[in-house]
Amino acid sequence: MALRGPAGLGPGSRRRLDEAVAAAEGREAPALVAAGGAPEDDEEDDGRGRGLLRWDGFSAWLHCVCVVGFDLELGQAVEVIYPQHSKLTDKEKTNICYLSFPDSNSGCLGDTQFCFRFRQSSGRRMSLHCLLDQFDKDLPVYLKDPAYFYGYVYFRQVRDKTLKRGYFQKSLVLISRLPYIHFFHTVLKQIAPEYFEKSEPYLEAACNDVDRWPAPVPGKTLHLPIMGVVMKVRIPTCHDKPGTTQIVQFTQQADTNISVILPTVHEVDLFRCFCPVFLHSQMLWELVLLGEPLVVMAPSPSESSETVLALVNCISPLKYFSDFRPYFTIHDSEFKEYTTRTQAPPSVILGVTNPFFAKTLQHWPHIIRIGDLKPTGEIPKQVKVKKLKNLKTLDSKPGVYTSYKPYLNRDEEIIKQLQKERYVASLMPLQKSISPWKSPPQIRQFLPEEFMKTLEKTGPQLTSRLKGDWIGLYRHFLKSPNFDGWFKTRRKEMTQKLEALHLEALCEEDLLLWIQKHTEVETVDLVLKLKNKLLQADREHLPVKPDTMEKLRTHIDAIILALPEDLQGILLKTGMT
Repeated sequence: MALRGPAGLGPGSRRRLDEAVAAAEGREAPALVAAGGAPEDDEEDDGRGRGLLRWDGFSAWLHCVCVVGFDLELGQAVEVIYPQHSKLTDKEKTNICYLSFPDSNSGCLGDTQFCFRFRQSSGRRMSLHCLLDQFDKDLPVYLKDPAYFYGYVYFRQVRDKTLKRGYFQKSLVLISRLPYIHFFHTVLKQIAPEYFEKSEPYLEAACNDVDRWPAPVPGKTLHLPIMGVVMKVRIPTCHDKPGTTQIVQFTQQADTNISVILPTVHEVDLFRCFCPVFLHSQMLWELVLLGEPLVVMAPSPSESSETVLALVNCISPLKYFSDFRPYFTIHDSEFKEYTTRTQAPPSVILGVTNPFFAKTLQHWPHIIRIGDLKPTGEIPKQVKVKKLKNLKTLDSKPGVYTSYKPYLNRDEEIIKQLQKERYVASLMPLQKSISPWKSPPQIRQFLPEEFMKTLEKTGPQLTSRLKGDWIGLYRHFLKSPNFDGWFKTRRKEMTQKLEALHLEALCEEDLLLWIQKHTEVETVDLVLKLKNKLLQADREHLPVKPDTMEKLRTHIDAIILALPEDLQGILLKTGMT
């Protein structure tokens, strides 16, 4: 089912959506509690007037909200899961428990915010894959992460003499499939402090507000009210120009009721996170681009998660296809997998705070040791690149511990150079080779050595002011998971484009003239093939213009009307029109 913003979610379609979610999570679909006409597909949407199901709006943004506390006998434990029908496996609950609290050595007094990421249970991931695709088909590829949950944490630790432990320790955690880091941290800033004062009734009220939000449809500017505050956000699309924001500031009278305007939902403050290692940002960019194993050792989860997310974000709009954990602990379900010495370190970025990791991960090839991050605007002392043998404990001085030698010096144009790849474009068959009466032509195979030869005459080393080992960088990049993921995405886009061009070629043909020269059996076969083309275009979200689809439907109707009445009846009776 194609989704065209909130207007595409009427009561019937929302019912199917909720039933799919309910089936995937092992619960019954809730009853319809409100109904109304869907709004037009306007630029801005406040969520009013939609056909809604109980918790359907909530599920589009969050999986659940958890409260994690500390029990003297059990340790960290999930005290509250809201809504109550939300399903989490035992493994998922364990991960949330341990990832929602800083390590004891962090000494985080007061309020602390950070983010973590962990794998979803495989059954849930498979069940919801097609469902989620309806929402994210127009998202930038780097914001699609259906196999993982993100946990957004607001942790409070304050002295309390009335408690045996002497401290009040509790975390409010938002669990979501959406990697909207900046947005959810802002939501927590609005609701968490008051929640710690008013407890569960306040949490229930906040969740009810979220349930009334419109769906996070790419390209939409949304007004999202929560507990007396109205946030204005825009969900990015794959068509947005990188580095720009579409949100208009307070320039219109209609914005007078807006409390918070977010220029981005997902980006972190790269400059603040990279300040301590600013002189080495080019080298770090290369390490991330090439999918090298990387550990960030930090004094607290805030610093570790912000730095890991900044590293992943620094190659945007390319997607980082390997695993990354903004905050990783010794209790993580993948701890043994990622710390074993029986094989080479995997392609992953880990953010850690426990001193234990200084010894456990000392065999990793690239380690960033950072201190406390400074407020925006303050330039800290720049750390140095040091040899790995000098890193012995987490108390070691801040620095980048690696033997890696960068291929290039600092330059802001590198990502653009890597994206504007002429060789990959040459794999696309010429449009004149597309025939409406043959299957779409295949994309040529990518041959690394053939590509490397093209660099000699067309590579960026010929035009860029930056000198360095471009050939070596490309050769290394071609072996990385980031190139593999990028190329699969690019190949899918080209394949869909060929299918769309094939549809357009069919529409330009005089099909009524064609059927005059062919048998009734061949004509019926043509109708079936055209119908399958329409279904494919809808199912795979092919980049086909609406008038092309309408023209093809008109062709199908005209062909059927040209057939004898008995065949028309068969086609109509079997639902083929």
